[in-house]
Amino acid sequence: MTPSTTDPRLLVHAYLDGELDPANALDVERQLADDPALAAERERIEALRRVIADRLPRESPPPGLARRIEATLGLRPAAARTGSHRSWRALAASVAVAAFIGSGVTWFALSPGPADADMVVANHMRALMAPQAVDVGSSNRHTVKPWFNGRIPEAPLVVDLASEGFPLVGGRVDVIGRIPVATLVYRRRQHLISLSEAPAGRTAAMPRGQIAGYNIVSWTDGGVTYWAVSDVAAADLNAFENAFRAAASAER
Repeated sequence: MTPSTTDPRLLVHAYLDGELDPANALDVERQLADDPALAAERERIEALRRVIADRLPRESPPPGLARRIEATLGLRPAAARTGSHRSWRALAASVAVAAFIGSGVTWFALSPGPADADMVVANHMRALMAPQAVDVGSSNRHTVKPWFNGRIPEAPLVVDLASEGFPLVGGRVDVIGRIPVATLVYRRRQHLISLSEAPAGRTAAMPRGQIAGYNIVSWTDGGVTYWAVSDVAAADLNAFENAFRAAASAER
């Protein structure tokens, strides 16, 4: 969907659900700033969400649901089954798989995390599914950094990590909590690492961990919160963090 062909009110719903790509999300941000009626619609939707959250508390998924879905999708070996007919447990897993495919929000239910972390991972996943994972592609940091001028309030810190085994691929603009942020993309062998830089205080760092199968680390330095997410091994992502922080210290 695009702002030029879709009812703006529907776009507000998609925007609040995190379903828009970064460019369309930024366009909706501009419309919300310019259109009081649209801003009021956003407030109405958010108020409705709060009421639903208060009256219908979010329930945790049943124990073993993620394991059964993974087994059905072939992500892990399924336990041996007895009998010629599917048990009610296998049937429930099939229904859950259908719901998983049909609804993007199921991903958040199966792998809950802090809101900012969820958005960072969602941005990374969206980029991997796009024709290109970057808006500006270059291994030259002096090409990537100026590209962000006029697109975000402050230019990001861009460092060259090729000598550390993490060559720069390029950059793009993502949205975290309605804030447009710079995201740098590095490569580790055949894997991409998305590194988002957000103003400290507007987003909250979290302990290193894993969300939806992606490793994620975050830290705050120099008034900026950094988020790195990738499907590389945790040791590789930790090495990337150390390399970036060392290079950043040398830059200052």
